[in-house]
Amino acid sequence: MTGADDTAVPAADNAADDSAADGGPDTGADAEATAPAGPDRAQYWVCGGLALLGVLVIVDAARIAGFTASNDPIGPKPVPIILGALLIGVAAFYALDVARGGRGEAAETDGAFDWRTVGLLCALFVANALVIEWLGWVISGSLLFWGAAIVLGSRRYFLTLGAAVVLGLATFYGFAIGLGVGLPAGILQGIL
Repeated sequence: MTGADDTAVPAADNAADDSAADGGPDTGADAEATAPAGPDRAQYWVCGGLALLGVLVIVDAARIAGFTASNDPIGPKPVPIILGALLIGVAAFYALDVARGGRGEAAETDGAFDWRTVGLLCALFVANALVIEWLGWVISGSLLFWGAAIVLGSRRYFLTLGAAVVLGLATFYGFAIGLGVGLPAGILQGIL
């Protein structure tokens, strides 16, 4: 072969590169870049639904009769009003994101639903409901938190167990001291 034949191949490669740069055939990677740049107007329905839900929560909370007690001087109104205001705030920020062209992130799944994980989590909740009176919240809640973390992929068993026990104790005392609601102590009655 001659030198002219050797240069024909790179020239063909350059021509293919030039046609792609000039708006030629798109590849899969270029297809994402050519997505419409305008806002996804359907997302405004979600924003409106969130805002409407927030307004309904606030209106319903405003209708709660005034009730105070010595251990609860502010009554039951503030929490739903705060939640309603947060819902309206989330709707406003979401609408702003949509207006700026935000599209969210696509779920990276292969299309198959993980029934095993859902089934194991449901089994953990049912088991917790069955043993909570006997074992008490600290033990059953710790087992629930630890089991859920393992089912969802944690492989640091002892660290996860320690975090679950801390979370179980924190929620037990948080409810008892902070809210005045006693969770079942079970076999740890008298110890906690």
